[in-house]
Amino acid sequence: MAEQKDKLSFFQVLASVASSFFGVQKNATRERDFKHGRARDFIFVGIFLTVAFILVVWGVVQLVMKVAAPT
Repeated sequence: MAEQKDKLSFFQVLASVASSFFGVQKNATRERDFKHGRARDFIFVGIFLTVAFILVVWGVVQLVMKVAAPT
């Protein structure tokens, strides 16, 4: 039962991965992640955020190309 309390929530993992993308994660948060987090959770969220980032960049490029194309 105590193990369930120590487990990180999805939003804690998401916030941790997002802050690490920008390189602004606090040392205390990093230590908490290593103590209570599971690598699998961080890997899945990291892959999800990476794919989301790539799709957003691709979408912005497509939008700019349509706007910049002569009609």
